Amino acid sequence: MLAIAQNDELDRGAAKVASGDERFCALTRVAKPVDEMIRFVVGPDGDVVPDVKRKLPGRGLWITGTHAAVAEAVKRNVFARGFKRAVRADAALADRTGDLLGRAALDALAIAAKAGRVVSGFGKVGDAAAQPDLAAVIAASDGAADGKRKVAAALRRSGPERADEVPTVGCFTSSQLDLALSRLNVVHAALLDGPVSETFLARTARFERYRAENPGETDRNHLEQSPIAAAEDERTA
Repeated sequence: MLAIAQNDELDRGAAKVASGDERFCALTRVAKPVDEMIRFVVGPDGDVVPDVKRKLPGRGLWITGTHAAVAEAVKRNVFARGFKRAVRADAALADRTGDLLGRAALDALAIAAKAGRVVSGFGKVGDAAAQPDLAAVIAASDGAADGKRKVAAALRRSGPERADEVPTVGCFTSSQLDLALSRLNVVHAALLDGPVSETFLARTARFERYRAENPGETDRNHLEQSPIAAAEDERTA
């Protein structure tokens, strides 16, 4: 969908796009769904700051939510033109944005765990495979392939189509999962249905979509694509 031409590309200009659920990308000049965009604001020191939870004060500039788009926006000096002032947006902004998206997803996972919607450990995950409220399986990206096969087998035992229906989150390392779940050596976990779980899945989908556009990111962050469907991320964690 082509964006409507406008002089003001900041938050106020978003009202001029076709839908309230869309924002105008200052780089591509196209209006896209909010969940496919990243909002940026200018901090007190003049640095461009990623507002991945869309909460920071000030007027925001929206960029398509991929590493490649943010890196290109920095290269083309889109932020200075959009904010109409001198701002600092260095070459590391795209990487920092990805790190913040991952941190936001892990924050949501921690809240889901505190709400009792996450169980960890191979045995407990195997038991959860047969439960109707299983929302997703979480597998550490640096975990052994044999363990992942066993979890998939447990899902298939509860129904031939189960392994295909239940998404697998595989973009976080074991150490990242340890911190989020306040446990040691987490390799497998099961996510149970609930609003906080939906927030985690939505944020993870944004994180994976962002990193998938950066070819070098797979090796640096052990990214593993998973079949998570993008969900609306309007909740806050």
